[in-house]
Amino acid sequence: MEVVKRYVLLDQKGARLDTSSFDTVSPYIDWTEEPAWGRVVVIQEATVPEDYRKWEILNNLEVIIPVTFHVRGAVYLETATFVPEDTTEEVRFHVKVVRNYWRIVSPVLPPHVGLKRMVSFAREAETHEQDAAQRILLAALIDSLRKAK
Repeated sequence: MEVVKRYVLLDQKGARLDTSSFDTVSPYIDWTEEPAWGRVVVIQEATVPEDYRKWEILNNLEVIIPVTFHVRGAVYLETATFVPEDTTEEVRFHVKVVRNYWRIVSPVLPPHVGLKRMVSFAREAETHEQDAAQRILLAALIDSLRKAK
């Protein structure tokens, strides 16, 4: 459960938004590369149940832990747009012992980033953007994310 909790918390803080921070989540997962994501799920919070009775225990080296995300919407990176969708999403994390360590083996899902962190990420991108048209798109994205609060 601690592996899933740490991974989800790092993801919520934006650790999977750029390739340079992939190393921070790699101790918790069993895949070596992050796919190129065109969409980032924006969340309010994530809940990992500590009660093992809510898990599906497959054997003493393998378990499935359900995580509930309070989703606020999604950001599409190519168009720098936020599509609001207030919903709840349950993801079942398959965790097992791999080379003597507990690791998440599936699913490989798009980043699930906290709303405040996504606003910061977009603001940072806006300050480094050279293209005026892109800056306008990013400013609109920041505005729509702020309205989602």
